[in-house]
Amino acid sequence: MKFAVIVFPGSNCDIDMYHAIKDELGEEVEYVWHDADSLEGFDGILLPGGFSYGDYLRSGAIARFSNVMKEVIKAAEAGKPVLGVCNGFQVLLESGLLPGAMRRNESLKFICRPTALKVQNNNTMFSSEYQEGEVITVPIAHGEGNYYCDEETLQQLKENNQIVFTYENNPNGSLENIAGIINENGNVLGMMPHPERAVDELLGGADGLKLFRSIVKQWREANVITNA
Repeated sequence: MKFAVIVFPGSNCDIDMYHAIKDELGEEVEYVWHDADSLEGFDGILLPGGFSYGDYLRSGAIARFSNVMKEVIKAAEAGKPVLGVCNGFQVLLESGLLPGAMRRNESLKFICRPTALKVQNNNTMFSSEYQEGEVITVPIAHGEGNYYCDEETLQQLKENNQIVFTYENNPNGSLENIAGIINENGNVLGMMPHPERAVDELLGGADGLKLFRSIVKQWREANVITNA
């Protein structure tokens, strides 16, 4: 499986993401600059954390208009797995690939620490290697991770089982403790915690590695069926 790590001006977790895929997962991966006009040949798309375009206007608001986002949207519409982490999640929200918005943390402070997450839905291409209800530890590092949506959208998220991860102890005021959601088609995941920073015990834990393994497992199974 071949992954693209999208790099915006201000991305700072792209190297972490690249390391997680190449060195820990053992799959192909390439950096793709924000002005790229094609994502042909890539099987999965990764939007890393950081401060794209300095977070001017608001987080992800300018990155949403980057040339490469047209191709990210096409990839999502084609059913390819798209993962946005932290700032990548914010970009997915701004681009309309996921519903809702991000507000400042309730504390109005940047938070950076390991956080306990509960797997609410393990029936997705991003979470199948986890057990439903499993509690995992994944780091967070954000100033605007307070997820918000209106009541109608929240009801839809619940009815469609689109809430994949929730915080055990809400660090930022996020609505319903939401830490990660998928789109209705189930191939776009946005999450504030950083699974790419939890892929080796040397980093303090490897709970995040199962997320990437889930993507590869689903892709391989789908390709076996397609080629059968």
